[in-house]
Amino acid sequence: MFRFIHSSDLHIGKRFGNMPEDLRGRLREARHGAISRLAEQARVHGASTIFLAGDTFDTETPTPAMLRQALAEMSQSAPLRWILLPGNHDSLLADQLWSAAGSVVPDNVILATRPETLTIGADVALLPAPCTTRRPGRDLTEWMDSAATPQGAIRLGLAHGAIQNFSEDSAASDVIAPDRATKAGLDYLALGDWHGPVTINERSRYSGAPEPDRFKHDTPGQALVVSIAGPGAMPEIVAVETASFSWKTAPLHLLSGDDSSAAFEALLPPADLRRQTLLRIVASGRARITRRTALEAAVAAAAPDYAYLELQGDGLATDCESGDLDLIDRSGALREAAQALLDESTDERRSTVERDISREALVRLFSYCEAMGS
Repeated sequence: MFRFIHSSDLHIGKRFGNMPEDLRGRLREARHGAISRLAEQARVHGASTIFLAGDTFDTETPTPAMLRQALAEMSQSAPLRWILLPGNHDSLLADQLWSAAGSVVPDNVILATRPETLTIGADVALLPAPCTTRRPGRDLTEWMDSAATPQGAIRLGLAHGAIQNFSEDSAASDVIAPDRATKAGLDYLALGDWHGPVTINERSRYSGAPEPDRFKHDTPGQALVVSIAGPGAMPEIVAVETASFSWKTAPLHLLSGDDSSAAFEALLPPADLRRQTLLRIVASGRARITRRTALEAAVAAAAPDYAYLELQGDGLATDCESGDLDLIDRSGALREAAQALLDESTDERRSTVERDISREALVRLFSYCEAMGS
């Protein structure tokens, strides 16, 4: 039995420039911390080797500290072995990166920088397909079909990239054949690039990233524990969670009479999980202006409990009637401005964009007046 951890896309050094400054450092550190969490899962499940199927680093120019500290962390888990494959973010074009890595690589780390057979066990052969550039423009796994491996050896493939344009970057031209495992006689093909777990077939999988880095996939960070009894045996695959942070998207559909604050509160995770949670509330439907501002106030009040909390309200239409304007003012300049915005928001002669802008301006005016009155 050969058992290993399949992971990919650590993206160590990712900057998270779209996040608040005080959160960026925590998210970057979590990516480095994924190394020790992967090692712990390997120990728990009796795996001897960890495959990193590309994009261990977020760029082709990680700082010397990022590189040295990542390799040093891997060295701490010896005799557990690590096998690093260049991906599209840290491709072989980054010759300085891989040259520097080669000069300090620990004994328990293998840099799979050449498309050649690696014997990683008495009866286990690995066929890596390192990314030559960010967009190689060809299927780098083709060489596996004719690659020679020892008689009776388990035959494994390691690759990074898109299958049938199924790509994290959504613009890949280097498409891996979906039946590569069959064509090359692989017992398992470990894939990287897609940050969420995906099963291509019974012998080909994307592991997903061990630490999420976006709301796109809305799945826990995980790795795969893969066990293969021998050549030709079907792999036994178990997913294990490895994430420090949770990225969640929660839909919130409202009707005009709903209590928006109560509906929002019902979506929230337990209090002890909130510091490590990034939560996006996607509101849709309709809400009275008072309910809309109450929802925004509830989100603002809850935000400090979370690593990150945001409300996306583009899909939430705001209902407002003349009676609602009395809460702004019964007369005077503010009331006139509010009435003008209400009229513009319902004027069918205006474009949808113009009506939406007027509606959002009215909501903003209402919230300001509400804040001043409280």
